[in-house]
Amino acid sequence: MLTGFCVFLLSCLPIAAAAADLKLVVLGDSLSAGYQLAPGQGFPEQLQQALDEKGYSVEVVNAGVSGDTTSGGLSRLDWSVGPDADAVIVELGANDALRGISPELTRRNIAEITQRLQGRGVEVLLAGMLAPRNLGPDYAEAFDPIYADIAKTHQVLLYPFFLEGVALDPGLNLSDGMHPNAEGVAVIVKNILPKVEALLAKAQPS
Repeated sequence: MLTGFCVFLLSCLPIAAAAADLKLVVLGDSLSAGYQLAPGQGFPEQLQQALDEKGYSVEVVNAGVSGDTTSGGLSRLDWSVGPDADAVIVELGANDALRGISPELTRRNIAEITQRLQGRGVEVLLAGMLAPRNLGPDYAEAFDPIYADIAKTHQVLLYPFFLEGVALDPGLNLSDGMHPNAEGVAVIVKNILPKVEALLAKAQPS
């Protein structure tokens, strides 16, 4: 009787959710970290929901740090992207441009991040950025091609501009005019989703 009762109790316990087949890390800055947004409204969370709705078995990890530059992302790469990561969205560079950091340094950092992830067998999607036009045409000419050039050289996926369809739209940004609000994040997720699906198709479980 005792054994039967224990079996009955065990059958009433909730079954633990199965682990996701893939782990996708978003290595980024405040644009993807959910700056000033309520829980669940940031890019990783909304991307997770979109992928769940499409039936993907993937865990999206938020490795965004507000204020981070490409140098910061490179310096924390090994502990921000664990050994169990299968794919990474690299969303860095906006703060480099805002601070007028040398585009050549940004280029070297993004290239090294990409190379190091590839060396670990991790699939990469580069989420590009454009330079603010108030820095002048010479800066923009040096900065804007960085992501496409690296994607081509290293044969990784590219989403040319992370803020496509959102930048400069007051209704899709916070009052600072720079960071997407929840509605803006939803637009980003919708636009980038096909590239994320292509990324997951290339990734293999670790």
